Amino acid sequence: MNTVAVAMQTAPAWDRDLIGRYDLAGPRYTSYPTAPQFRDEFGEGAMARAIERSNSRGGPLSLYFHIPFCSRVCYYCACNRIVTANRDRAGPYLARLERELAMQAQLFDTARPVTQLHWGGGTPTFISDGEKRRLMAAIGRHFRLLDDDSGEYAIEIHPGDTSVESLRCLRELGFNRLSMGVQDFDPDVQAAVNRFNSVAEVRTLVDAGRGLGFHSISMDLIYGLPRQNRASFDRTLDEVIGLSPDRLSIFNYAHLPHLFKVQRQMDASLMPGPDEKLAMLEHATARLLAAGYVFIGMDHFAKPDDNLAVAQREGRLQRNFQGYATQGDCDLLAFGVSAISAVGDTLFQNHKEIGDYNAAVDSGSVPVARGIDLSRDDRIRGAVIESLICHFRLDITGIEDRFGIHFRRYFAAELANLRAMADDGLLEIGAREIRVTRAGRLLIRRICMVFDAYLSGSGGQPRFSRII
Repeated sequence: MNTVAVAMQTAPAWDRDLIGRYDLAGPRYTSYPTAPQFRDEFGEGAMARAIERSNSRGGPLSLYFHIPFCSRVCYYCACNRIVTANRDRAGPYLARLERELAMQAQLFDTARPVTQLHWGGGTPTFISDGEKRRLMAAIGRHFRLLDDDSGEYAIEIHPGDTSVESLRCLRELGFNRLSMGVQDFDPDVQAAVNRFNSVAEVRTLVDAGRGLGFHSISMDLIYGLPRQNRASFDRTLDEVIGLSPDRLSIFNYAHLPHLFKVQRQMDASLMPGPDEKLAMLEHATARLLAAGYVFIGMDHFAKPDDNLAVAQREGRLQRNFQGYATQGDCDLLAFGVSAISAVGDTLFQNHKEIGDYNAAVDSGSVPVARGIDLSRDDRIRGAVIESLICHFRLDITGIEDRFGIHFRRYFAAELANLRAMADDGLLEIGAREIRVTRAGRLLIRRICMVFDAYLSGSGGQPRFSRII
């Protein structure tokens, strides 16, 4: 079977009426419960107990490092970042990051292998090559990094702020995956959002990355930005498909200026309306499927031989705070301002304000600010949501065996709510399985929301983006 045929098997079906009725605001479910449910009373002691339990279980580790600096502000951005042209500002932050690393390493069994590593931001490539080397050396002193290129070691880069020389440095340090924030190639759109990277710059980095032996290159696009329309976005797709990244994410821009002040610098009247946005996504999906990409879920696509697509076919795909993951069975330990960890059945987050983070590290404390110990109900619902969002199906018997519940009694209210969705053709409820249809794949977040106990009475709060 050729790659296009494989891709078409995963294709979602488009029903404008259903999308109009079910396209609400809702979580992306990189965790369950989601971050708004974390509790401020969670402290360093609770974190230490979670790590002790993790050490007794053993298993591989995933490490995340948040590097918040950007040389210029992108007006659409909702990330925790520090915008500065002064590269020297990174030094004191990286020194604190190393101190946090040393404190956390004292708690962990550091003989456990690090099979996944991710640097995100901000713009991790804001820091110099020398600073990259020092940080990676510090990580290697405290944790067991793999030296055979078998781990999934990824970094996010801004193509307009990265050189080929820096790519060589990253490959030497052990990174084997690149994630490029392209967003859009149209010059008018780039000017409207203050984000600039040319096709030539991206092509140079893609060619260099492949020549250096990076295992995978992914790109992010955003639809719904000012001055975008179907024709302009189609031209961006022409270029992106020609560059042939291994993975693609096409994110829905969430305009939430009441939460993110920087978004007020964009003219909302120039943004495409809901119908135009939906047409852009529908056309982009059709083009990517025709080009042989597999629809992974929500806004993610991958080539059929990419590890993400293989993991989904083999039933191994999982979710974590980096999104869809092939190494989701790892305990995730995150470092830096605002970073979120998932250690066993415990989730915890560092201070979100840089001043609070700095003060905690300077006082010799691990900078954890809040978190949550998952209840049994949280774990059951989290497993249901992860199965649906990763595989578009739920093995009812598997959930019953894993948690010792009678599924239909435990989720009687949820099943009653799902029946309306089944009547609308979004899913099929069988005796031993719930299966999401092609029409339901685009609305998988809405289906998962039925199982979210924390959304009861919330009315789809504005802290979440719309599903499509």
